[in-house]
Amino acid sequence: MGGGDINSDPSKSISGSAVEKIATRKSFGEALVKLGAKYKNVVVLDADLSSSVQTGAFAKEFPNRHFNMGIAEQNMVATAAGFATRGKLPFACSFSVFATGRAWEIVRNAVCYPNLNVKIVGSHAGIMTGEDGASHQALEDLAIMRVLPNMKVVCPADHYEALSVMETLMNDYGPTYLRINRQATEVIYTVSGNGSAEFKFGKADVLFGAEFLKDGDEADVCIFAIGSLVSSSLKAAQKLKEEGKKVMVVNMSSLKPMDEKTVLECAANAKICVTAEDHSILGGLGGAVAEILAENGIGVKLVRIGMHDKFGESGKSGDLYKKYGFDTDGVYKTLRDLV
Repeated sequence: MGGGDINSDPSKSISGSAVEKIATRKSFGEALVKLGAKYKNVVVLDADLSSSVQTGAFAKEFPNRHFNMGIAEQNMVATAAGFATRGKLPFACSFSVFATGRAWEIVRNAVCYPNLNVKIVGSHAGIMTGEDGASHQALEDLAIMRVLPNMKVVCPADHYEALSVMETLMNDYGPTYLRINRQATEVIYTVSGNGSAEFKFGKADVLFGAEFLKDGDEADVCIFAIGSLVSSSLKAAQKLKEEGKKVMVVNMSSLKPMDEKTVLECAANAKICVTAEDHSILGGLGGAVAEILAENGIGVKLVRIGMHDKFGESGKSGDLYKKYGFDTDGVYKTLRDLV
């Protein structure tokens, strides 16, 4: 495996065709320019990171609506809150660890408490961030955003879902945290037709093994995945299917609100449940699914793929994904050992 590849077999998609890879931060930047032309109230703020968070194209196209706040995420979020009170739709953008961690108190008190229409965008999340190391690899951001009242949390699986998320944000009121990736990841959805990305808050997407919800047959394992781990899970599921195993894969891009109905339906039709995320297993997707299963008395075994109460480290994204079992081979091994 090449050190820069997220999956161990980067040349083929689940269908066997050539893979297209696009970083969701690039998707975000592309959507900003397109939607900025349509929605004149959109303003963009970043923390001296226009290249890294892909806001540079918006700044060039709409210089009067772009604000470089310097390395001061607290000020950036507070300013975004001020814009929101004047009818603007602000996107406050930085690295995930700073947008959510450094500015958390401001997000809580100036955005969520008054329920303002501010979109917090965090790039370079998880160990996929790579060489920047533990100080920049946000592994807690989903958890600390999820606990905030009024805050929605979304982590798209690929380029096309990220574009759909951005369209949704234009017409959805309230605080939202959007988590996007530094590295290019495999495209899962198509532009239109079957398999198209149509993001809706509070709606999960059963991407693999949906037949187990229709014919009453029980899957050996159901994987609830988010972000870059959706691709790894799909490929691992295909390998298991070829070995005669019954697998479901569910894209949980809307972490909050979560599609509790689909989680319960899938869990009720599976022998084992697994969560997969480039995040701590504490408080993120794993925590959210565990809460739903426990509160509803679902006694299925739950295994959480993610970082086990530890920080990341510096290294190439692909090498880190291989080391921590986040790539296709790692997810496959975890599932194979279970089933």
